[in-house]
Amino acid sequence: MQDMTAIASNVHQALSASPHFPGRHLEVEDSEGRVVLKGRVGSYFHKQMAQETVRRLDGVHEVENQLEVDWR
Repeated sequence: MQDMTAIASNVHQALSASPHFPGRHLEVEDSEGRVVLKGRVGSYFHKQMAQETVRRLDGVHEVENQLEVDWR
């Protein structure tokens, strides 16, 4: 198992603290400040909120939002 980077750890903490993602497991990949978000969220609003939450973190230079909206 690969160690989580400090940025990926900060991303996980920020998403966990957000009221928009309770109980959601979102995958985070980080490579030198480029963060990729993967997983499923309940709406396009949640998809956008995840991106905005991550975009504001120190050390994040780019966000690739690959989150899928699952209406179920």
